[in-house]
Amino acid sequence: MELLRPLTQANFPGAAVAYTGTAGNTATWQSGPQGVLVWSTTAAYVEIGEGAVATTASTPIPANTIVHFAVPQGTGGLWRVSAIQASTGGSVYAKPINKE
Repeated sequence: MELLRPLTQANFPGAAVAYTGTAGNTATWQSGPQGVLVWSTTAAYVEIGEGAVATTASTPIPANTIVHFAVPQGTGGLWRVSAIQASTGGSVYAKPINKE
C-alpha cells in the first residue's frame, strides 16, 4: 500500500483561502512535492499548477472530501491551488505531500 507523507511545515506549510464566484488562490510553494491534498467546505472547481486560476471548466470536487492531486511538474517555478465555487462560496485547504 502506498502511503502519503505530509511535507515539512517550514518548507511546505498547509494553506487555506476563501473563494466565491471569483477564484481564491493559495500562497505559492516551490517545486518538489509529488502531490497535494485538497479539500473544501463547499463543492468547488479546483486548478493546480504554476499561475493556476480556477474556472468552472476546472476539476470539480465535492464538499468536505479530501482529494489527492498530482502536482504538475512544469518549469520548476512556484505553484499554487486555486478554487472557485460550484454554487456557494467557501474555503479551500491544501497540504503538499510526497508518496512513500
